[in-house]
Amino acid sequence: QDRPSHNILIEGANALLLDIDHGTYPFVTSSNTGLGGVFTGLGGLSPLAFSTAGSSIIGVVKAYTTRVGSGPFPTELTPERDKGDAHYGEKLQRIGREFGVTTGRQRRCGWLDLVLVKYSAQVNCYTQINLTKLDILDSFEEIRIAIGYKLDGEEFDTFPADLDQMERIEIVYKTFEGWKAETTGCRRWEDLPERAKAYVSFIEKWVGIEVNWIGTGPRREDMVMR
Repeated sequence: QDRPSHNILIEGANALLLDIDHGTYPFVTSSNTGLGGVFTGLGGLSPLAFSTAGSSIIGVVKAYTTRVGSGPFPTELTPERDKGDAHYGEKLQRIGREFGVTTGRQRRCGWLDLVLVKYSAQVNCYTQINLTKLDILDSFEEIRIAIGYKLDGEEFDTFPADLDQMERIEIVYKTFEGWKAETTGCRRWEDLPERAKAYVSFIEKWVGIEVNWIGTGPRREDMVMR
């Protein structure tokens, strides 16, 4: 029987590491926050719906990493964890206005962790990425991206399942020179500074997923679409 077709947007809220099955248990919420939660929460929706023409699974990723509350955070920028870059954590929090929407708690801030992004992409089967808040990095002299972990002298680029290991790992970073130019309100890829484009291009190449939207400000229209 033919049925009328509809365009449906399904939006998730919490990030994957708060997922009760795939997150950093016990520092999680009480439900599935990843793609699996779509099917447990919306009865009758077939997984095959995501294989139809025009369907996408879009991962929304900040240009840096944040977390509210307790739990492992390898790239967190605090005096205890990273004395040299701790001031960048405060700067991200202040410029990015990083407070929890529901609780009002200050979010913990750190460099973008591509190991976590790749893990999230594998679990959620992203087909595209929406990179948000690129403009928050406009005034940074240097910007780092985590591309691997080290534990007991061994380097790896996958997310460990053991929380005790998470507390002991060292981070392997790639460092970028900051673009030191305003991107707020930018709407065209061609208008972004070359170093900002290099930052975005590295992310999509390392994760293996295209970044098709880039947030450049708080307004709905502050968006680069590629």
